[in-house]
Amino acid sequence: MHKKSFWVLLVFATVALIAAFVLSLEKIHLLQEPDAILSCSLNVVLNCSTVMQSWQSTAFFGIPNMYIGLMAFPVLITVAVAALWGGARYSRNFLRTMTVGVFLGTVFAYWLFFSSLYDIRVLCPWCLVVTVSCTLMLAATLHIGLKENIWNVKKKTNAVVQSFLNSGYHQLVVAAWLVLMVALVFMQFGAALFA
Repeated sequence: MHKKSFWVLLVFATVALIAAFVLSLEKIHLLQEPDAILSCSLNVVLNCSTVMQSWQSTAFFGIPNMYIGLMAFPVLITVAVAALWGGARYSRNFLRTMTVGVFLGTVFAYWLFFSSLYDIRVLCPWCLVVTVSCTLMLAATLHIGLKENIWNVKKKTNAVVQSFLNSGYHQLVVAAWLVLMVALVFMQFGAALFA
């Protein structure tokens, strides 16, 4: 079992669930009082309210994004808890399905991130928490899948993959990716982030 990866999955699915829950409360508040200043609206650049009022916030069949998170993140928490304390062992098909699901969720989170960055031109702090959490959940899920060779990679290629994972360089790749995302935010907004 891949305890560290399941711990990462558990911690960041929980963090993402908390963010989705807070955003859900803020969304209800905004529906009740359209002119309300939300607790996550820190300045002109970091402003949940502006992002929530964009069409991107309900792009998936008109369902507010945070409600999708309220449904999805508990599933990942359950998977991690069952693995860590229940001794659950998952089949390759289950791990493939989970990996694809987490990948699609992460793509959706990044679509909203880049929409916020370059189209809406305003960032939602809680959405950023979800995007970072999705990145780390995807990294953990991919790690589990690659260690288990769920995609049936050929023996020679798998040996290279296992060597790469055992070296720990995959963690450097994830860290570099997150640094790149932070750099994009600073390049776009600069000092306005702190105004």
